[in-house]
Amino acid sequence: MDFGFSEEQEMLRQSARALLEKECPSTLVRKMMEDERGFDVALWKRMAELGWLGLVIPEEYGGGGLSYVDLILIMEEMGRVVLPLPFIWTLMFAEAIQRAGSDGQKSTLLPKVASGDLIGTIAYLEPSASWSADGINLAARKDDTAYVLDGTKLFINDGHIADWILVAARTAGSGEQGISLFAIDTNRAGINITRLTTMDRTRKLAEIKFSGVRVEPSEIVGEPGNGWKTLSEVIDRGKVMLAGEMTGGAQKVLDLTVDYAKVRVQFGRPIGSFQAVQHKCANMMIDVEGAKSATYYAAWAVSNEVPEASLAAALAKAAASDAFRRVSAEGIQLHGGIGFTWDHDMHLYFKRAKSSEFTFGDANWNRELVAQAINL
Repeated sequence: MDFGFSEEQEMLRQSARALLEKECPSTLVRKMMEDERGFDVALWKRMAELGWLGLVIPEEYGGGGLSYVDLILIMEEMGRVVLPLPFIWTLMFAEAIQRAGSDGQKSTLLPKVASGDLIGTIAYLEPSASWSADGINLAARKDDTAYVLDGTKLFINDGHIADWILVAARTAGSGEQGISLFAIDTNRAGINITRLTTMDRTRKLAEIKFSGVRVEPSEIVGEPGNGWKTLSEVIDRGKVMLAGEMTGGAQKVLDLTVDYAKVRVQFGRPIGSFQAVQHKCANMMIDVEGAKSATYYAAWAVSNEVPEASLAAALAKAAASDAFRRVSAEGIQLHGGIGFTWDHDMHLYFKRAKSSEFTFGDANWNRELVAQAINL
């Protein structure tokens, strides 16, 4: 494993930062918070033109064929600007198709993702809000020619704007057995989508109710009843992407806080000269650097399909969740009165930290997965 970045990777990071700082200022983020769709179509298309949406999609399907380490470089920059786009979940949808889809599904759907013509998402959680396989109970019963879906999926990221959704449903059995994945376009009878009110308005969530939705066998992704392995691998990669975004956000909060501590004068001197403030900033830096190390190792692990990839993804998500939560909270404290006002951007990061913390399970859930993986 090479711990350094290549010249090409550094160029990728720099170009991503230059674009996002120009095209996604906090004014755009706040505008998208009030927007019904919640994302800027022009920016989405611009990212597609740059190849970001197809970065880890194989070249034969119009992608770049690069690694998750390369992708995390961009994810960090997205986190720095609190990017309000359906990026992670569209790539997770594509990952599922790439890993288990039929040749027809791959040739039809993956080029559309890479070109920015398809927004995808994952319909996983249900009213139980459990991230385990036991939480998947949406029924997919088979009749003579098709499967029929009945049930509710909750907390679906960007479900209100998705063109396609990957639905995890139960065709038989219990636990990890009998789970099937269906790739479904959202324009069909029986699908009712409702946007939910959320704390973090930069990231839209939806509820989807399925009422007698007919799905053809050709729309199953992978083998019927054996979808849990694919789904868990896709979620691992979602954790890695989200951890990258969270570390980028945490780094930006640290940068803003240190800069503020240098210029905010109290008792005749910059507050950054006080040892208590220095200690807080040092602890913030330790949190950020630790989360970055865990995230880049996890990105390398999933890219190389190493046996401990799932463990590394859970560890990265736990580390990034803790780091972003603590750093954003300390950032508000160190900004003092201005940090507590909604007009300051610190609240954008704090709320993004809280919503991201519970996506794919919080730190405690992911540490439990790590403990199970090492037989503790």
